[in-house]
Amino acid sequence: MPSPLSITHIEIYKLSVPLKEPFITSLGKEESADNILVKIFTNAGIIGFGECSPYMPINGESQDTCFVVGQYFAKVLKGKDPLSIEECVKQMDAVIYGNTSIKSAFDMALYDIASQHAAMPLYKFLDGSNSKTIVTDYTVSIDEPAKMAADALKIKEAGYPAIKVKLGKDGKQDIKRIKAIRDAVGDDIPIRIDANQGWKVKEAIDTLNALSVFNIQHCEEPVARWKFMKLPEIKNESAIPIMADESCSDEHDAERLIELEACDYFNIKLGKSGGIFKALKMVKLAEAAGIRLQVGAMLESRLAMTAFAHFALCSDFIVHYDFDTALMFVEDPVSGGITYEKNGLIRVPETNGLGAWIEPERLNKLGKAII
Repeated sequence: MPSPLSITHIEIYKLSVPLKEPFITSLGKEESADNILVKIFTNAGIIGFGECSPYMPINGESQDTCFVVGQYFAKVLKGKDPLSIEECVKQMDAVIYGNTSIKSAFDMALYDIASQHAAMPLYKFLDGSNSKTIVTDYTVSIDEPAKMAADALKIKEAGYPAIKVKLGKDGKQDIKRIKAIRDAVGDDIPIRIDANQGWKVKEAIDTLNALSVFNIQHCEEPVARWKFMKLPEIKNESAIPIMADESCSDEHDAERLIELEACDYFNIKLGKSGGIFKALKMVKLAEAAGIRLQVGAMLESRLAMTAFAHFALCSDFIVHYDFDTALMFVEDPVSGGITYEKNGLIRVPETNGLGAWIEPERLNKLGKAII
């Protein structure tokens, strides 16, 4: 029998929150999180929340484009069955190509509704288990070596189990950056590096091999995403494991990189995949190929970060977690959701659905569209 549920209306909000400090990568500097919230209402009174954090250099979307495109999605999804997630995803894909960030916010809200309807936490709805521990790393923005070393030392002293370091601005200078960090924090804490596509191919190989003496756990996206055909060469020449990020957006990218034997890890972000529905396909491909995974984030609040944590419990192949950016906000607008405990430990809510929301009085202060 068809589901009695249907979508009655959808609200789309612009949420902007300043960051405590600028977040700097080889792609640019961000001083605030300029996000979109989606709130889907049903005839049964179940409400689903979703969020995305568009980033123009990676997914070609902004807060403004997501706000507009989201209204197109709301119009085609109104009256649809929110439990038919695959059909809703197909409807969005039929409206417009790409725009994976805003699609992920709608997808998230649909999964929130579906897991509430099933009367189980989202991770259980995804056939996941809360038996494994989620611990986030914390990121050092790219800067002068001394500043980065000081920031890394603060992260270690705060008890985080791993330090993520943004690189990709001049390989020789990047080596100095990592040396300064190692001198400051010692050798007993893992370092993960992310070049954000910043190196040339030979520069990447030379830099990675020079950095291998500093106990680097893995390197994300060493070269431009469109140079994915060079990733097998870099992987084979590098003493540091390679993680595909910008070059691995959806299940089609994952399949291609597996065939190329291009990397050791995938970094899954729902804002790249278009949401949980397609990210689950990436997990299945990775499991079959024996590729381990990280679940990462853009600049989402704790609302979307809660969805990422639920999703991260769906597979034992997901072994790394990069959920720190919500901690960089000057304020936390979210109710419920994950809790950050000592030493980067994250607790996932056991309530039905996503378990995270934003109160109406907070939403009423935001720019919005109602469909």
